[in-house]
Amino acid sequence: MTNSAPTQPKDEVSALARGLAVLRVVSQASAPLSNRDLAGATGIPKATVSRIAATLVGAGYLRQSADSERFSLGAELLNLSNAYLRNFDLRSHARLYLAELAEFAGAAVHLGVRDGLEIVLIDSIRPHSAVILSRLDVGMRMDMATSAAGRAYLAALEGPPREALLDSIRRNAGADWRSVSARLDAAMQEYAQKGYCSSFGDWHRDIHALGTTLAGPRGELYVVTCGGPGYLLPREMMVDKIAPRMMETVRVIAKEVGAVG
Repeated sequence: MTNSAPTQPKDEVSALARGLAVLRVVSQASAPLSNRDLAGATGIPKATVSRIAATLVGAGYLRQSADSERFSLGAELLNLSNAYLRNFDLRSHARLYLAELAEFAGAAVHLGVRDGLEIVLIDSIRPHSAVILSRLDVGMRMDMATSAAGRAYLAALEGPPREALLDSIRRNAGADWRSVSARLDAAMQEYAQKGYCSSFGDWHRDIHALGTTLAGPRGELYVVTCGGPGYLLPREMMVDKIAPRMMETVRVIAKEVGAVG
């Protein structure tokens, strides 16, 4: 194992930082680790690691394997995780980053969830710099098959869940299914290649938008979409400038919230 001890910030409590480093290494391991393993991975002296591990075992954050000095995560960490999830609201964690994206793009940014064959907006952020924007707000709905958000949601699914949703869309589309199906196939290819889906006048003739997905810490699937009037947000600008920033924003949020998947 390699030394992965982090540089200690100025105001960091050394003992606590070392304990967290030990927990982090154990959490990333595929099998229980010994004190020697932990010392090698963290750069902390073996004697100190032994004391830290004993303290964490006593508090329930580590579990010691029977008749050995090897350690794995303890059940007390599950209590902390459950407390986090009970009080989790992705909107509060994501809003700052989504607001920065909105200002960068000069476009509205929305966070949504699926409801049947629609995406329902649960947060909506408009940049201070923009004068004219689409009038989407919290609670408004976007069609699954034609919106960038809906297409991204569908493309992010795999196996039976995707097939079930496609079947529902097919039955809802009726005689228009052939045209709808072709556009969805293209959207899923786009998502596979780029990580997002686009809608240039499909959902609304005057609106250009990009959509991608974000998994929450429980594995729930959200959509992030960025868009506005087509004459202010031409296709080239959306693809070349806004798309990379949107994808980076989602990666940062996912890392912060501990996304699953």
